[in-house]
Amino acid sequence: MPTFQYEAMNAAGQEVKSEVDAGTADEAITKIRSQGYFPTKVKEKAAKKKKDGGSSSSSSGGKKKKSAGFSIGGVSTKVITQFTRQLSTLQDAGLPILRSLKILYQQQKPGLLKNILDEVAEGVEGGSTLSESMAKHPKAFDRLYVNMVQAGETGGVLDVILQRLAEFMEKAQRLKRRVIGAMIYPSVVVGFSVLIVTGIMIFVVPKFREIFKDFKTSLPALTEFLLGMSDWIANQYGWAVIFGSPFLIFFFVKILGKAKFGRRIIDTVKIKMPIFGQILSKTAVARFTRTLGTLLAAGVPILDALNITRDTVGNVVYESALQKVHDAIREGESFAGPLRQSRVCDSIVTNMIDVGEETGDLDKMLMKIADNYDEEVDVLIGSLVSLLEPVMVVTLGGIVGTIVVALFLPLVKLIQSVSGGDNSGEGG
Repeated sequence: MPTFQYEAMNAAGQEVKSEVDAGTADEAITKIRSQGYFPTKVKEKAAKKKKDGGSSSSSSGGKKKKSAGFSIGGVSTKVITQFTRQLSTLQDAGLPILRSLKILYQQQKPGLLKNILDEVAEGVEGGSTLSESMAKHPKAFDRLYVNMVQAGETGGVLDVILQRLAEFMEKAQRLKRRVIGAMIYPSVVVGFSVLIVTGIMIFVVPKFREIFKDFKTSLPALTEFLLGMSDWIANQYGWAVIFGSPFLIFFFVKILGKAKFGRRIIDTVKIKMPIFGQILSKTAVARFTRTLGTLLAAGVPILDALNITRDTVGNVVYESALQKVHDAIREGESFAGPLRQSRVCDSIVTNMIDVGEETGDLDKMLMKIADNYDEEVDVLIGSLVSLLEPVMVVTLGGIVGTIVVALFLPLVKLIQSVSGGDNSGEGG
């Protein structure tokens, strides 16, 4: 029978280290608890190697060690949100956390999350807390998630915290989908417009160049410009510049974003753009107020909550503002004052935060701000889509119309010259 080494706390709060014989880790924990101890760490004692070079076959709880496999990237937010909602439901039903983890592990499809849940369950089975086990897997559970779970464990309200966390993640996902959805339509229209105009420049305009050569007359400036553009796009790799520019800009922004000053420049430009800037800034405000409100409602100390919110807000401008708020609160000042001085939020935000501080309901006030800004983002996105459609139609129509006019101006000039020649002949 395997021997398990354990660390535990007795009724007086003193640490106890000893060993116990048991068939599985669960059985060992049961025996330890029956002695009046609270186990904090349980680990199977390694078996001694045999003299013939072999070793006794033993594994934790009689289980074979599963291969974690190779994985790239992390677990998607959508999958983590679904897992959190399911875990919240199981905890609300009163199931032990280890049993809940094993149920969700069995339901998961093979992949990174399944491997992580297996390791988290093993950690909990070995005496670690759920937050400690999750903290070892940042690809799935970020700092915000781990701190929320830790707050739930400390307060004995893990089911409530998981429910709040699931709602927070669902609302954040919903807002992100709305913003991305608003960007898809104009991106597709602009992409097809560039493709159509480039095709006209490469395949249509050169045909007119051959026709114009027979006119033996000077061409209008607009036509000369169009023919020059067509030659550059078709014969001087202008098409490569047009289609390669978005990728070059993307990689340039990525490289610039590696440095702190570069990120500040990019994030400042983002929130200063017309319409798009308003959407991005209001999204950032909604995100940080909802994150901070959720953490405070879970019982996380405000300084720790501000640090977590600062690291997850996703915009350097708002990171700096939250850092100033953190430093001010640590010095005994209020929340609203330094946030108002940073001028990154509307006055209504700072006023509502001020009221929340005075009434002691800062977490509820932050959640109300987030809900209000979510609605404002919805309105802005709807306005943006309604505005972009006619603007893009007019722009594309103007480009195509300019091309048509430039191609037909020489024909008009030729007709006028021919008509003028006929009239002079008749007068003679």
